[in-house]
Amino acid sequence: MTSPSVKRALISVSDKTGLAEFAKGLVECGVEIYSTGGTKKFLQENGLNVNEVSAYTGFPEMMDGRLKTLHPKVFGGILCRHDNPSDMQGLEEHGILTFELVVVNLYPFQETVAKPGVTMAQAIEKIDIGGPSLVRAASKNHAFTTIATNASQYAGILAEIRANGCTSLETRTKLAAAAFAHTAEYDRAIADYFAGVTTEDGFPGSLSLNYTRAAILRYGENPHQKGAYYIASNAAATGNIVNAVQLNGKELSYNNLMDLDAALADVKFFKKPAVSVIKHNNPCGLAQADTVEEATRKAMEGDPLSAYGSILGVNRVLDKASAEYLAKPGHFIEAIAAVDFTPEALEILTTVPKWKNNVRLMKVGELTQSSQWAYRPLDGGILMQEADVLEDDSADWKVVTEAQPTDKQREDMAFAWDVCRMVKSNAITVAKDNMLLGAGAGQMNRVGSVEIAIATAGDRINGAVLASDAFFPFPDSVERIHNAGIQAIIQPGGSIRDQEVIDACNKYGIAMIFTGKRHFRH
Repeated sequence: MTSPSVKRALISVSDKTGLAEFAKGLVECGVEIYSTGGTKKFLQENGLNVNEVSAYTGFPEMMDGRLKTLHPKVFGGILCRHDNPSDMQGLEEHGILTFELVVVNLYPFQETVAKPGVTMAQAIEKIDIGGPSLVRAASKNHAFTTIATNASQYAGILAEIRANGCTSLETRTKLAAAAFAHTAEYDRAIADYFAGVTTEDGFPGSLSLNYTRAAILRYGENPHQKGAYYIASNAAATGNIVNAVQLNGKELSYNNLMDLDAALADVKFFKKPAVSVIKHNNPCGLAQADTVEEATRKAMEGDPLSAYGSILGVNRVLDKASAEYLAKPGHFIEAIAAVDFTPEALEILTTVPKWKNNVRLMKVGELTQSSQWAYRPLDGGILMQEADVLEDDSADWKVVTEAQPTDKQREDMAFAWDVCRMVKSNAITVAKDNMLLGAGAGQMNRVGSVEIAIATAGDRINGAVLASDAFFPFPDSVERIHNAGIQAIIQPGGSIRDQEVIDACNKYGIAMIFTGKRHFRH
């Protein structure tokens, strides 16, 4: 099959990123451009001669732009099969021109409904009608018509036209696949919006999650498993690992991505500079301080043994002093995700330590709040819930013991409580001076988690506090906590044995706070 020369392009876009340069390149190649509304005005303002679609069809734009391109003289030129004599004769009889290139992206529906307070009327006006029709028509006829739906495609299309006067069938097929995915995602967003506004609980009647493959990984969790990662269509542009810029190091693995995501999630809540040290998706070290360097040092020293070969998350720009500390002999870091790296820090981390060539350095940009929703896959299904992004108000906490926590203990309890929500249940954290000293994670009973956290804290435990992500079902843990030297506990409360636990704290002079809320992380 011979690819038709690109003689004419129909351009109608909402997002005009890169459009002026692309259109100028097309004109230089002798391509005639037809356009509508705001796109036509934009191209003319950039010095381009553009044919008006309404002048060509003989039918004016109507209804505030709702009706512009839905005309046989437009769709006939897109859908015609260039090797079909009947199709081409029909065009000639009715004065229809061919359009070998269609450049369309759609009204920003997703962006509009994501804004707070948007009304149904405002949302409806961002439902594109002509755009999806043009995209689908061009995609259906990709044997002869090239469809562009994203600015990232412009350069490749223009390069082929400059070289050959046309695009290849392989390119047109790939572009058609991308275009059908684009309209499917668009329609799914509209369906989800209407399902959401027509239900009382806010959950859509049906759920379709749209992701684009970003990379094929070397393997999954284990070498015998294949792996890939995908980016959600509504993912924030910054503040997450999927849109981070890799500044150094080897290719990211499946487990790297899991741990980097956890590392960022663990520091987003903190207002001060904070650093997390992640091992197997749990924080083995976490600290906040007045400087990034101090937070880095305290986080790494929380559990030095586990910190070897760890992954770090930093909620600030990583600076020279922090890099100098990390590059000291005896430290080994797999990857670091930070808002950014100073030039001095980047120089140190990529030239000084033995692991300089391998460490993955990920610039994530300003951290943003996590998604409103959280999903967990099941075999044959999926769980959906509101994300646990609730910021607890300490004014709602209740001291339930005779002993009252000191101001210093309250500060450490608040920190330990914030860290505890990051640890897999049953979660126990021991902290002092805004520094995690020990964590018990993922144990089948709370006593086991207590033992692990206390053992990890070691002889630093005197004066520390302990947080539990759920209530203590029995008072035996309190006795163990007392014997270790801890004098303050923070937990949700809510057990039928609460009074027994309170009595045990009173017996040992331990101060205890009930938060009234729990933060399980299964």
